Amino acid sequence: MNFVKRAWLNLRFKKGRTALLILVTSAIMLFVLAGLLIKSAATTATQKAKDSVGATLTLSANREAAFKKMRSTTSTTSGKPTMPKLTTSPVKLSTAKQIASLSGVSSYSATVSTSANAKGFDAIETSSSSSSGFGGKMPGGTSASSGDITVSGVTSTASNANFSDGTYTITSGRGLKASDADTKNVVIETNLAKSNSLKVGSTIKLKSTTGSKSIYTLKVVGIYKAKSSATASMGPGQSDPANTVFTGTAFANTLKGSKYAGTADSVTFNVSTPSKVSSVKAQAKKLINTSKYSINSDDASYQIVKSSMKSVTGFANKIVWLVVIAGTIILALIVILMIRERRYEIGVLLSLGESRMKIIAQFFVELLVVLVIGVGVAGVGGKFVGDKLAQQIVSTQTTTTSTTSQMSGTPGGSGNAQGGAPSGQMGNRANAMATQKQKETKLSTQVTPQAILLLIAVGLVIIFIAILVGAGGILRLQPKKVLIG
Repeated sequence: MNFVKRAWLNLRFKKGRTALLILVTSAIMLFVLAGLLIKSAATTATQKAKDSVGATLTLSANREAAFKKMRSTTSTTSGKPTMPKLTTSPVKLSTAKQIASLSGVSSYSATVSTSANAKGFDAIETSSSSSSGFGGKMPGGTSASSGDITVSGVTSTASNANFSDGTYTITSGRGLKASDADTKNVVIETNLAKSNSLKVGSTIKLKSTTGSKSIYTLKVVGIYKAKSSATASMGPGQSDPANTVFTGTAFANTLKGSKYAGTADSVTFNVSTPSKVSSVKAQAKKLINTSKYSINSDDASYQIVKSSMKSVTGFANKIVWLVVIAGTIILALIVILMIRERRYEIGVLLSLGESRMKIIAQFFVELLVVLVIGVGVAGVGGKFVGDKLAQQIVSTQTTTTSTTSQMSGTPGGSGNAQGGAPSGQMGNRANAMATQKQKETKLSTQVTPQAILLLIAVGLVIIFIAILVGAGGILRLQPKKVLIG
């Protein structure tokens, strides 16, 4: 009798054993497919993270070189040494445009920080016990800084980190655009607006603190609201965060003085492909005077998300290997038990002259039929199991990454991307953005023909190894002893 026909008859008449084999094989194939799908989805998510999270380069004054120069410079007054003055150079926007034209740089934004005095309206004054009774001004009524209004000149509010990460949101009117660079449009904070009965379309006056101390009239085009967590810890003499207004870079430079025209405190470049940030940085260094300027990279968000997805991929690989090993062992045990149960059948076949290889081939055909059914079941339920398992893995990984970030902290770029944020705050922002990106990440698994073919290949390897393990029992059987027994 043909061994293929014998395999089919055995599967038909041994319904309980066949059902058990189908159940076990389907479970093994289901989890193997889930692991393969998660691995594929994690690879796709990592690629998307490269494009969505992004990386930045920040061009600013080389303070390290400036400090080194300051320490090497000594001067004396009346025979006594005096503290040398720290001198830094503002970034030229013409240089920034050259860097922005490099391949890999998608956009750039400039930041100018200065201050002015409110004219015709009142700045917010904050007092607390921790500041020893001092509010926005120092004793004697003098301002702790050069002005009671903090002016942040930006290329656009959308490019400012506080707006892009949701710390600040526009509640009325609009934000500043690139077309507002040379205008006297301004965006103010909602508390400053309410305390002075200002709204979109109102005008405010600012008085410069340098030079002729001119008075400028600005038009309010937008009002923003800061989250409660956005208020920085304030010490004596520090201005309330609500006194921060956003203008175009040209007007901010006008307040600073004519010598600052066409410059910025720092310029941030968005690199479209984070993996190429090092090569873009190397090209940018060739365009600047490194003794005056420094350019620093910040791809912390990308690295955090990449690390998270790498962990997910590694976990998926472990699932595949564990299920393959466990499945091979389980099927091998089942095949061995089948051989023990069917010793008499095998003895009769051997005594009739059937070759041992054909008997082994019969077992292989039986398991192959079971495998086809198991792959079909896995193909139907693989996406459901894969999605559920993937989201559980991502959720666990996000929690782990968030906890690790809070405990250790990931420093941001050395450069000041938004004019005044300490590197620790930039690192916290990078962690927050990366954690948010992880929370938004949804590993969508897709059952593709390639995945099914790979699953079949894995299944064939499993049953092949299982048959080889169990074949020893067939090869050792002596038909005479079996029949006599």
